[in-house]
Amino acid sequence: MASLVRSISKNGRITCMAVDSTDIAAKAEQIHQTSATVTAALGRLLTAATLMGVMLKKEEHSITLRMHGDGPAGLFIAVTDGLGNVRGDVENPVVEIPLNGLGKLDVAGAVGKNGSLSVVKDLGLRDPYVGQVPIISGEIAEDITHYYAVSEQIPTVCALGVLVNPDLTVKAAGGFLIQLLPGAEEEEINKLEKNISALPSVTQMLEAGASPEEICRRAMAGFDPQILERMHTEYRCTCSRQRVERALISLGKSELEQMIEEEERVEVNCHFCDKKYHFDRAALQNLLERAGQRV
Repeated sequence: MASLVRSISKNGRITCMAVDSTDIAAKAEQIHQTSATVTAALGRLLTAATLMGVMLKKEEHSITLRMHGDGPAGLFIAVTDGLGNVRGDVENPVVEIPLNGLGKLDVAGAVGKNGSLSVVKDLGLRDPYVGQVPIISGEIAEDITHYYAVSEQIPTVCALGVLVNPDLTVKAAGGFLIQLLPGAEEEEINKLEKNISALPSVTQMLEAGASPEEICRRAMAGFDPQILERMHTEYRCTCSRQRVERALISLGKSELEQMIEEEERVEVNCHFCDKKYHFDRAALQNLLERAGQRV
C-alpha cells in the first residue's frame, strides 16, 4: 500500500501532501504491462490523482483525470475516490521512444505537448464539476499545477516522479502537492520557493529513504508543519460482475439480441484491472429479459 501524509503550516497558510506511491505505480505496470516511459507517465498521473483525491470531503466522491495529448501513448485516465484509492488506464501501453535531452525517460514525448487535461469531480451533486486546461508541458506535474492556477485559482506546486528499473519494474514513485491558502504573505511565498528549489527530485528523496512525512517537513522547512493525517492508499479497481451486467443491459435490447445471435460466449474486459467477465447465451438471455423489464 502507498503511504500518504497531509500537513499544514503552523500559521494555517500553507498545506502540503506527500505520498510514496511506489506500490500504486508498480501495480499499474503489472496490470497494463507498460513500457518504461508509459509506466513513468501513468505512474505520475495516478500519483497526482491520489493526492487530489484525499482533498475531497467524502470518500464516495471521486475525481477523474483525463490527459489526452498528441503523443504516441494517447489517452491517459486516472480515477480516485475520496480516500485516495486510485485506478487508471492508458490507450497505448507500449511506446518506445528515445530518452530526452537530459538522458531521462521522455514522458512529455509519450504524452505529447498539445492536447488537454480535464478534471471531472463527482461530488454527489446533480452535475459533476468539469475543468479543462491545455497541456503546457506533458510532464504532468506542471500540467496539474497549471490546472489549479487556471481552473481553481489556487496557487499550487506539484512535483511527481517515477523511477523505473531496467527490467521495467518500478523502483520508486511518489509526489507532493503544496497549496497556498488565503492570507499567505509575499515573504512566506519567497521562502517556500527557496525550499522547493533546494529539494532533490521526489524519486531521489524516496531512494534515499525519505518518508512522505520527511518530504513534507523538508518542503515546509521554517513553517513548523503540523501533521494532519497519515493514511494508506492503493491501486483499487471497483469493477464487479453486477456493474458489468448493468453496463450490458444499458446497451439495449437490440444490441443484446445481436450478441445472443452471433456469439456463444461474450467476454468483457475491465480496462482498469484487466479482469475478465464471461457471459454465455443463457446469461445474455437473462440480461435481455431484465432489459425488457426496464422498458
